[in-house]
Amino acid sequence: MKTISLQIQNVKCNGCATTITNKLSELINVSNVVVDVENGSVTFDYTDELALFSAKETLKLNGYPQVGEANPFGTKAKSFVSCAIGRMS
Repeated sequence: MKTISLQIQNVKCNGCATTITNKLSELINVSNVVVDVENGSVTFDYTDELALFSAKETLKLNGYPQVGEANPFGTKAKSFVSCAIGRMS
């Protein structure tokens, strides 16, 4: 297992953290997901490059792209929806 910490965009609250944790924890070969809302980062363990790629894509698809990636209005809107879902969980 390897560990990585990624700076991600659009993390606003614990609802966001819940969504991110739930979505990444569903992935095969990704574990120990920890979201730091205050610093806008997520740390997790992964087994191989495919698992890392899947995790990054999952973050992006749910509205939380890495810092430095495009963050258009549509992505920001996805993060608000993910945030709301996380608050209900």
